[in-house]
Amino acid sequence: MKIIDVILTKSYTGFYFDDQKAIKQGAGHDGIFYIGEPVTEGFTSIRQAGEAISVQLVLEDGTVGYGDCAAVQYSGAGGRDPLFLASDFIPFIEEKIKPMLIGEDVSSFRPLAEKYDKLIVDGKRLHTAIRYGITQALLNATANAKRITMAEVIRAEYDVEGKTYEPIPVFTQSGDDRHDNADKMIIKEADVLPHALINHVETKLGTKGEILLEYIAWLRDRILNHRVNADYNPVFHIDVYGTIGLAFNYDVDKMFNYLLECEKTAAPFRIRIEGPIDTGDREGTLHYEKVLTKMLDDCGSKLQIVADEWCNTLEDIKLFADEHAGHVLQIKTPDLGGVNNVAEAIIYCNQKGVGSYCGGTCNETDQSAKTTTNIAIACRAIQCLAKPGMGVDEGYMIVKNEMNRVIASANKRS
Repeated sequence: MKIIDVILTKSYTGFYFDDQKAIKQGAGHDGIFYIGEPVTEGFTSIRQAGEAISVQLVLEDGTVGYGDCAAVQYSGAGGRDPLFLASDFIPFIEEKIKPMLIGEDVSSFRPLAEKYDKLIVDGKRLHTAIRYGITQALLNATANAKRITMAEVIRAEYDVEGKTYEPIPVFTQSGDDRHDNADKMIIKEADVLPHALINHVETKLGTKGEILLEYIAWLRDRILNHRVNADYNPVFHIDVYGTIGLAFNYDVDKMFNYLLECEKTAAPFRIRIEGPIDTGDREGTLHYEKVLTKMLDDCGSKLQIVADEWCNTLEDIKLFADEHAGHVLQIKTPDLGGVNNVAEAIIYCNQKGVGSYCGGTCNETDQSAKTTTNIAIACRAIQCLAKPGMGVDEGYMIVKNEMNRVIASANKRS
């Protein structure tokens, strides 16, 4: 089945582009606006509307494959590609990529995905968002042409063992509204919660970590007091955006002891801390997270470090997994470019005994969320992000409903 047309449209994401560097430097709030001047190249304000490009691949029989080119909330930070705006990139795709796509046969996904993920145009690889959206559309086109789910295409083409498809834990993210949104998560019995967005030392972590400890205690008590089922025991997963390293001046012993205090406070619930350190480069971040991972393991702690910043590409993920720099690695799906890399990353982490978290960003779309949920199911990630947005209900609905539909449909065929 061949592609006969490519339709591109400007789309909107479930959140915003935020200048992470400006926020870390202390940008203030006015409602949901940030106050001050942006410092990351390409930004015209610290917070601006999230954009995407929808790709429709029209096949010979009228079947359409859908994908969305989207980039993370903190574009341009942590070694990522620059800000992705539709007006900048639709003309580029129309001129450079569309002519190549027309005539392609979508009977198999993997070879085509690898071709476009590795494509060099004008001496450069395509922006990660373009690779992300095009490969989503190719996967969707293959699945639709074969009248099966995207999960089944992935499992077949990547030789993932198993005939049955099972649900995986869903991780919900709160954004700044870490109290009311946590209540929503408790009501819906989210498997993993709450994200919490601890991205500033003085106002969210505390100079000695005291604000975060108070929040963990509040969350623990909130669940114990309001859960309907006594067997509801979610995993705590808190993203601290490198603030623990900043607060303790990268003193390993102080960071280690603080992590143990977080674990003690969270009990009886298990806890994961994402991005405890961000040194501003891959080597330094990997080093500290590797050291802390070993220290926690050696003392018998059950707290898990989740690597995020500077663990962006498939190559980065393989390196962090090989070095055991984190118990869990976030596979931040838009950062990997082609979704073929998402499948490979999950499989690689599972083989190495490292937790495979199929993540992403609040700044995605419903289409990209559904696609990566299919891949997470197919490859058996340890958890999947509820996305897009920070409102909890919408992202949870999109991911959980897609998961249930895919599992029911694929298992009926298998």
